[in-house]
Amino acid sequence: MILGLEGKIALVAAASRGLGRAVAEELAREGAHLVLCARGADALRETAESIRMETGATVIDVVADLSEPAGIARVTQRAFEEFGRVDVLVTNAGGPPAGPFEAHSAEVWETAVRQNLVSVVELTRAVLPGMKERRWGRIINVTSIAVKQPVDNLILSNSVRAAVTGFARTLANEVAPFGITVNNVMPGYTRTQRVEDLAQKNASLRGTTPASERAAWEGQIPMGRLGEPNEFAAMVAFLASERASYTTGASIPVDGGWIRGLL
Repeated sequence: MILGLEGKIALVAAASRGLGRAVAEELAREGAHLVLCARGADALRETAESIRMETGATVIDVVADLSEPAGIARVTQRAFEEFGRVDVLVTNAGGPPAGPFEAHSAEVWETAVRQNLVSVVELTRAVLPGMKERRWGRIINVTSIAVKQPVDNLILSNSVRAAVTGFARTLANEVAPFGITVNNVMPGYTRTQRVEDLAQKNASLRGTTPASERAAWEGQIPMGRLGEPNEFAAMVAFLASERASYTTGASIPVDGGWIRGLL
């Protein structure tokens, strides 16, 4: 399938590793040029160089903390300086800490909201005027299966990512007349460092082992295994494409069948 991403400009957040890196690699293979951001300079630089070498894409890497207004301004301004536009925005952020409600202070909640909700709103605010002017754009938010079926011990993620879903579903209707789509992609248990960290955290709380925690998740997944980052990235690339022009306001799971609901 020809996705029509050749020459498009994609801004991918939290792109130095895990799902963000996989998405960046997939978009570059489809011909997009990239603006990548993350907080860790070394990992981000290595990711950008690897994608340049593999695909020949132009890749701009910007060290930025998207929980702060200055970080959002830095990455979006650099995108406009280098390319003059952003066609595809992929919002993404490291998941907030695991733990029950009483383990998290007001400050921890505020940080989670800034990192996982406010960053989405403000990145969108920065790129949306240009998309409306050009009457084409793709906004894709990386959320979680937790917004459809809350995950135990993840009250912060369950709450804040659900707020992103409400924002995106409402915005989708507002911008549809301008040829802009807004969708969410919900990763399930995927072989990333985030999931490894969650396995370790759960094992510590329950007196088990990370291997037994992973096995328990695999037992809940009809496909019987964790997902791979490139499987998730393929869905994002499709939603970013010309071919996905009539799909908007959706939250699409990439979870091996873990969510059991009908909708």
